Amino acid sequence: MGRLSTVPASAVVLGIAGLIPFVGFAALSVSGSDGGLGTIGLSPRTILSAYGAVIASFLGGIRWGAAAAREAGWRDYGLAIVPSLLAWAALAAPPPWDLWILGALVLLWGIVDQDLPRRGMVPVWMGRLRLALSGIAGLALLVAA
Repeated sequence: MGRLSTVPASAVVLGIAGLIPFVGFAALSVSGSDGGLGTIGLSPRTILSAYGAVIASFLGGIRWGAAAAREAGWRDYGLAIVPSLLAWAALAAPPPWDLWILGALVLLWGIVDQDLPRRGMVPVWMGRLRLALSGIAGLALLVAA
């Protein structure tokens, strides 16, 4: 599994689709427009922080799944819960700290998870794709902060 280096098209397409809310809501937040969300009591920033927390939790799920597939130990399972805990704590932080924490978390987790392909726990392409996606998502969160 660790040697596969060709990124499946489905992973690229769905990964890019997952960036649309990050980039779109960050752009709305920076522009000062609410995109009509105010009519339902929401703001682009609120949606962006909630989406960022959900995706950060998803990133922890990647490590949990890889650990389960390879019967890894406590270290991997323990690391897997860190993004969820930090992301939900970030939601309790006041602006702009919430998005700073989430942005740094998403960026950092793209780097932390680079041990997974090196250890043969996920395909090589996944490490590269994760860096790119985490980089764009993390920067969007930081820009919107």
